[in-house]
Amino acid sequence: MVGSCITSCATWRHKAAAAVAVAGAAFALAACGSEADEKGRDHSIEPFPFGFEMASARAANAAYADVVDLTPAALAARIEQGDVRLIDVRTAQEVASGMIAGAEHIAMSAFDPAAISNDGQDIVLYCRSGRRSAIVAQQLAEYRGTSVPHLAGGILAWEETGRPIVGADPIPEPQGAIPR
Repeated sequence: MVGSCITSCATWRHKAAAAVAVAGAAFALAACGSEADEKGRDHSIEPFPFGFEMASARAANAAYADVVDLTPAALAARIEQGDVRLIDVRTAQEVASGMIAGAEHIAMSAFDPAAISNDGQDIVLYCRSGRRSAIVAQQLAEYRGTSVPHLAGGILAWEETGRPIVGADPIPEPQGAIPR
């Protein structure tokens, strides 16, 4: 598991470095003007297609986008301040066991970075253990070109610190059990 994480991180960093290099070279070439030699021949580069600069800038920004790990205490403080949009990316079955108060549910399988509106609040993602929310946070960070926080350790870490969850379906009493 650790080996695959290291490999995927190394691969992502390699791709990010390549995107930055390509974007930087493109900007340098785009900035070059027409230069004629002593015989009047133009050796300038053909102009780039419309929008190339913006696409290159987005690729360069994505290379700097990162996922930020939040502790349960840090997330609780942000929730208390009221400046966070909390998104639970677990499945509907997992959400039925409870979620952090104020969170909205968008399953990882339905998560589309382009569909997430930017309403001025910081988006914080979480899942059960932090693995899926880190993946979705990376997708959103690459799409927006900004850092995106997620709850490290997920709702398991949240509950381990004694923080409450809401909306949990009560566990039914087994048939023939003595009422408490």
